[in-house]
Amino acid sequence: MSVEERDPVSGERLTGHDWNGIKELDTPIPRGVLLFLIVTHIIAFALWVLTPAWPLGKSYTPGILGIDQKKAVEEQLVASAADKATWTKKIEVSDFPTIQADERMMLIVRSTGHQLFGDNCAACHGSDGKGRANYPDLTDDDWLWGGDVQRIAETVSVGVNSANAGSRIAEMPRFGVDQMLPREDVEKAANFVFSLSNPQFSQPANVETIAAGREVFLANCATCHGEDARGKQDVGAPNLTDERWIYGGDLDTIITTIHGGRRGHMPTWDQRLTPAEIKILALYVHSLGEGDS
Repeated sequence: MSVEERDPVSGERLTGHDWNGIKELDTPIPRGVLLFLIVTHIIAFALWVLTPAWPLGKSYTPGILGIDQKKAVEEQLVASAADKATWTKKIEVSDFPTIQADERMMLIVRSTGHQLFGDNCAACHGSDGKGRANYPDLTDDDWLWGGDVQRIAETVSVGVNSANAGSRIAEMPRFGVDQMLPREDVEKAANFVFSLSNPQFSQPANVETIAAGREVFLANCATCHGEDARGKQDVGAPNLTDERWIYGGDLDTIITTIHGGRRGHMPTWDQRLTPAEIKILALYVHSLGEGDS
């Protein structure tokens, strides 16, 4: 077969190859493809000459432009560290009202605090600060030791039931397990506590149980939670009259809490975070609820 043979349909020259009657066209590469290849080769050569390209053992060809990304990053890090040192020092020496009144510093607090919170607190309290099962919501302004910024900073610093000498202490006695109360009194007290946040629970059928539970409560629980059950922030005892619960507010869970007690834990952060970071974190947490109740 002659290589000059042409396809009768397209008129294109054939290569002379034949596969079981199928003949191959000798179609040239499209000019667009050739142009693309030429341009990319020119660009590659230009980059090779202008920018760092070839490794030379411990060094590399720097290129005509002398681009040094490592040096650029180092310069950015130095500039960033200098800037951070400036506002960190300012936050460290300023009191909380001064920081809160300075919108530029509060912008830094919100951005830096969000990162600090995500790195150190979100595992327990959630990335949005709304808490998880058995961990408190930090956005509802319902605080065990008070929600002003100074108290939040103190709690962050010393922790709760932590190894810090100044740790917050929070422990609910095991009234049932330690046989401080018989089972029936545990249930009576639980009925009373449940009725405080669920007024509709007080029905003729259980009003006597609730009244008896109040007597048990006054004799055993009021020392910490107060006679009105609204809690005492000086001892970290929660308000039992609202609908905000750490471990759950249904009747069965309240019985479990009174029977087996509760003992929360929060790490001490004064060894891991700097004083400025603790202040930033306290301000950030406070801003989640924007209150100090």
